[in-house]
Amino acid sequence: MATTPLHFPMASSLPSASTSLSQSLRRRSTKGSFRNLRTTLCAINAQNKSKIPIPPFNPKDPFLSQLASAASNSPETFLHKPFKSDTPPYLDLFDSPKLMATPAQVERSVSYEQRPRRPPPDLPSLLLNGRIVYIGMPLVPAVTELIVAELMYLQWLDPKEPVYVYLNSTGTTRDDGETVGMETEGFAIYDAMMQLKNEIHTVAVGAAIGQACLLLAAGTKGKRFMMPHAKAMIQQPRIPSSGLMPASDVLIRAKEVITNRDTLVKLLSKHTGNSEETVANKMRRPFYMDCIKAKDFGVIDRILWRGQEKIMHDVASPEEWDKLAGIKAVDGI
Repeated sequence: MATTPLHFPMASSLPSASTSLSQSLRRRSTKGSFRNLRTTLCAINAQNKSKIPIPPFNPKDPFLSQLASAASNSPETFLHKPFKSDTPPYLDLFDSPKLMATPAQVERSVSYEQRPRRPPPDLPSLLLNGRIVYIGMPLVPAVTELIVAELMYLQWLDPKEPVYVYLNSTGTTRDDGETVGMETEGFAIYDAMMQLKNEIHTVAVGAAIGQACLLLAAGTKGKRFMMPHAKAMIQQPRIPSSGLMPASDVLIRAKEVITNRDTLVKLLSKHTGNSEETVANKMRRPFYMDCIKAKDFGVIDRILWRGQEKIMHDVASPEEWDKLAGIKAVDGI
């Protein structure tokens, strides 16, 4: 049974000759049109109940309550189609209206359920979960505090599993040589590493300068690594900016820097296997080392060539190649 669309003229479509007639129609449309429309919609839905699936309806849904209130206040906004300029605005009721899902169904959709319930952790926390400690800044007090706390936490978590320390730091200075931290910052991390019961695997990524080079060499023997294009450098500690200090204070600071230099020489000599005199001579000026020089000097044990660690470890030295090939080096040439 076909249902004839109902057309309710709005006030804007009536002629403007009779002002009282338009005002009465406007009041009648505002008060009684929505009640008649609701009755008509219920009748249409009853007839087409077998054809139109009715979504679940929650009468307590606050969104639906607000929508019904807004529709009752201004029905012409919610019920008529967008009209063209050459068509008068009518309130159209279709035979087979297309029903949308309720807001409750949209809220229970899969896309909402997959939204994380809490923000993800920060990146250092994710690395710490893999027992990785990354030192990627100069050694200032905030960095030292974090690194020492992470080392202590990893030992408490499991004193038998190794700890992996990745280094890309300029030590207690910036890349331009300006001092940004005291030498005790590096010594604090070094002492924390020495107190751990775990194996410490150190890996140089980028640069390991000054105190960072000491931390690289302080790893467990045989577990000190370096990337192929990383750099290591040892240098004398630098005196902080003296500013307007009196001469006696500057002398005190200079003596403290010399004490820190001697301590650094002793520790590097211990971990690299070189004599203190050799280390002190190398530290007179900045001594840069690539991965090959760092391995020869004793700062690292192996170079991390991706997938070729065993090949690079077993490769013969140039002297051995000459000996196997029957080539004799003649002095004085």
